Amino acid sequence: MKLVITGRSGRMGMAVAEAIEANPETEIHGTHDVEEDLHPLLDGADAAIDFTIHSFTSQLLADAVATKTSLVIGTTGHNEKELAAIQDAATKIPVVFAPNFSVGVNTLFWLTRHAAKILGNDRFDIEVTEMHHRHKIDAPSGTARRLLQILNEETKTSYEHDVAHGRVGITGERPQSQIGMHSLRGGDVVGDHTVLFAADGERVELTHKASSRMTFASGAVRAALWLREKPAGLYDMQDVLGLT
Repeated sequence: MKLVITGRSGRMGMAVAEAIEANPETEIHGTHDVEEDLHPLLDGADAAIDFTIHSFTSQLLADAVATKTSLVIGTTGHNEKELAAIQDAATKIPVVFAPNFSVGVNTLFWLTRHAAKILGNDRFDIEVTEMHHRHKIDAPSGTARRLLQILNEETKTSYEHDVAHGRVGITGERPQSQIGMHSLRGGDVVGDHTVLFAADGERVELTHKASSRMTFASGAVRAALWLREKPAGLYDMQDVLGLT
């Protein structure tokens, strides 16, 4: 399968290149970086894998739709307009769009949903923490946002009204429906995520820690291979892994 890498000079771009070269079913068709023309690189490619910045997504989508190239998008931090553009492009080409391509993290998503169904938030207080390297530009991470979305869905809460991003000062007693969100930044941490359910007398913690970007890169290549012969549509890594 012929794959294009965007952001080749970035940490994830280099990891994706390594993952493609390690997989006997894939080869690098071309690589792209800032201020270069993407459109000709997509000509003849089967799919492109993107871990860049959200402001590049609109150009990526336009070129992919024009060349009928499948997309794997791992970039996070999109605004509502950019998210709508991804959904629109997926009516024309197949797109796997996920906040995290790690098999372990997607298992964490699955476990979080089932734990929230069982434990709820009437007796258990729920907190989410994530830590990444000092260079990460968005907070909370896309993975943490997905965890919060799952928790909101299962507890019938709202991201806008029930998620507390850190606490400072005299906050008063913790509201029952509140979900705490805490983002830590420092060093070279690849990505740590924890969902904590705390009740009187017991606590359940679900944690995933990534020590190498290759786990994300290999997952993205797996997603690209999964897209072969898939019709236009918006897919998630949960679909790739059969967890839906």
